[in-house]
Amino acid sequence: MNAVQLALVAVLLPVAVALFLLVAAPVRRAGWPAAALSLAGAIGSLIASVWLLWRQTVLPEQALLEEVRWLPEAGSSAATIGVLVDGVSASMLVVVALVATCVQVFSVGYMAHEPKRDFGRYFTWHSLFLFSMQGLVLAPNLLQLFVCWELVGLCSYLLIGFYWQKGSAGKAAVKAFWVTKLADTGLLLGLIVQYAATGSFGWGPETVSTLQAAGAALPAVGLLYFLAVMGKSAQFPLHVWLPDAMEGPTPVSALLHAATMVAAGVYLIVRAYPIFAASEAVMTAFGVVGGFTAVFAACVAVVQTDIKKVLAYSTCSQLGYMVAALGTGSFMAGYLHLTTHAFFKALLFLAAGSAIHAVHSNELKDMGGLARRMPVTGAAFVIGCLALAGVPLLSGFYSKDMVLESLLHAAQEHPVFWFPLVTCTVSAGITAYYMGKAAVLAFFGRASSHAEHAHESGPSMALPLIVLALPAVGAGWMTGVMANLWGVPDVHFAVVHFTPIGIVATTLALGGLAVAWIKHAQGGLGGLDAAFAPLGALARSGIVDRAWDTAWRRGVLVASAGLAWFDRYVVDGLMNFTGVGFLEAGTVVRRMQTGRASDYLWAISLGILLLAVYSQARMWVG
Repeated sequence: MNAVQLALVAVLLPVAVALFLLVAAPVRRAGWPAAALSLAGAIGSLIASVWLLWRQTVLPEQALLEEVRWLPEAGSSAATIGVLVDGVSASMLVVVALVATCVQVFSVGYMAHEPKRDFGRYFTWHSLFLFSMQGLVLAPNLLQLFVCWELVGLCSYLLIGFYWQKGSAGKAAVKAFWVTKLADTGLLLGLIVQYAATGSFGWGPETVSTLQAAGAALPAVGLLYFLAVMGKSAQFPLHVWLPDAMEGPTPVSALLHAATMVAAGVYLIVRAYPIFAASEAVMTAFGVVGGFTAVFAACVAVVQTDIKKVLAYSTCSQLGYMVAALGTGSFMAGYLHLTTHAFFKALLFLAAGSAIHAVHSNELKDMGGLARRMPVTGAAFVIGCLALAGVPLLSGFYSKDMVLESLLHAAQEHPVFWFPLVTCTVSAGITAYYMGKAAVLAFFGRASSHAEHAHESGPSMALPLIVLALPAVGAGWMTGVMANLWGVPDVHFAVVHFTPIGIVATTLALGGLAVAWIKHAQGGLGGLDAAFAPLGALARSGIVDRAWDTAWRRGVLVASAGLAWFDRYVVDGLMNFTGVGFLEAGTVVRRMQTGRASDYLWAISLGILLLAVYSQARMWVG
């Protein structure tokens, strides 16, 4: 098969499974047959994606574009639909398919206790989720990307609210849906502005040149698209939906945080990078927002007690790294961190899910000593923890070092980037501390009563941990290969690649891990509790959520009430008054129609008389 055919197989297999399960209700409700079909579709998509990536690596080709006309318009078409195959899309297809397949295998064991009907429903949504993200990755234009973007949001809503019997899960799903929909208006408006200015939904040099010629259209489109990125990729202050999304099953959290929902925003930047890079204002916004999100979310993660929320805020922070790096113009740094983060964050979430499955609690205080009882799970979590912290030789070390190096170079040319450089460097130490704390409390030390009878998860849950541990360790070693694949051949790679800023960040990371061990394993550094007390109070206050709530109640609802009054009493009132006036006039005129000939004769006579009087009066006046 050629590259385009492989791409079509990768994207169409999951949707074929999803559509079949949606239509074939008996199969879906049977549970296990639905899981088997969904898993077969994911594995098939993974095989096709790996085959495609191998072709792009060993037999490098120019970008392949296969399109058909869509939305016919005056003998041409307003848009096209198809697939775009290049090094960027081929590599992302593998990331998405690998994580999704591992999550589905893990889910077979994790969700086995669910009723058959819900079990089948879960895997149906999974297949649709995989198709939505694969379609987004292969989209050759922004309009098709937008369609898949909305499907990703729909699937996230369905899976976050999977436990629909729980009120908190339903609220979390609705919150995620509406916060991201608020941001998605940016993508929709941006598409409208771009098409009005250029007549195109593309992102190539021609589109950028036309936008530049249109003056303010270029930064306007870039900032509107960035609003969409802030929602999907949970950048401050639109991050508020992501921690609540932990109400969904833990494997769903792994998929959301590693390779689908939150990755979609950063992937939009990567794919439409020429549009963003052409506006200095947009790139500066990337740096400032990404830098602040990185340190803000890291600080909040420090005081979390729910292991999934620790990882959720960690995702917000790492997405900030990616956005800030892309703001410097370093495509390689941002995309590499997106890739490595997908592997070690999926590993962390699935390892956390294995621990939660064993102790039946998300709270760190209910765990402890699990490494002895669950060695595979413990090793997987520690590997993910060290990779996220940026320990040398693990994947996160290379991508985080590249992010910080790109920020340093940008800061030397544009002083505004000193802010994200400082925040991201400090965040490296904070990240190591809170991840070290989570690892120590969950897997080392004294076991809680919940953890006394814990045991290692079964093969279906342990195997994905082993598979994901491999790229979590070694993905960074492939930096040179990935750079060539993505068209950035000037990136030099060494097994250990230290830069001055990387040495600082690595020192902070190792220091953070040491402090976490001394504090939570040895019981030292008691003064840290007092130091973190204000931060804990701030995190528990939910100040950002309350700010959004206030904006909603006192802003949106009040404005909506005013608009509703204007619509009801002014617009509708005017139209109703006009309608009633005509009805009353018709009633008056209708009374003149008596049906008697004598009345009509009198009316005609009166009319003739009035015309005669009028004519005579004009003669007198004249």
